[in-house]
Amino acid sequence: MEKSHRILVLFGGSKGWNASDWTASDDRVRGGASQSYLDCSSAVARFHGNLDIKTLGGAGFASQRTTLDDKPWDLSSYSGVHLDLGKADGKKYTFVIKDEILPLMEDGREQKAGAEGLYIPWSSLKPTYRGKEKKDAGKLDLKNVRRFSIMSRSFFGGQEGDFSLEIKAVKAVRQSSDLEGGIQNVRLSNKL
Repeated sequence: MEKSHRILVLFGGSKGWNASDWTASDDRVRGGASQSYLDCSSAVARFHGNLDIKTLGGAGFASQRTTLDDKPWDLSSYSGVHLDLGKADGKKYTFVIKDEILPLMEDGREQKAGAEGLYIPWSSLKPTYRGKEKKDAGKLDLKNVRRFSIMSRSFFGGQEGDFSLEIKAVKAVRQSSDLEGGIQNVRLSNKL
């Protein structure tokens, strides 16, 4: 198999970044004061903003999510996703993949069902709801991925304030060895 078919650039990299593919999804939808931005250049997207935990009493999140909900990605031929990261601030981040987009609730909120690389195998992903593991959720439908998001969370009061993370690319890979330099150059993890 050709190397080009073993890696699918989803965002960034050789495909570049398009700011209109992303939108903010912050805790303001439930009365919070956190705010996020995604500044895109051809080479990198900078996810940054401010995470406020005081307004909601210890909780808080600021995220950017894809806007291409009507165009699902079929990633079933790949073993995971690789985030090619640039400058990072040392804070924890969450990378979310959804295969189902539920309608918004009446109040407008969504219903919930480091310079290094980060390889996340599908098998390490765990379904969550508002930051807690959801054990009764079904398996992720990799033929019908509907949304990606990058989030800065309070982890129940564990972090707050300004944040910044540069992302050079997001790629689906067939196996970790398909990455340039192999797995030894990336951190294997299910948390950013």
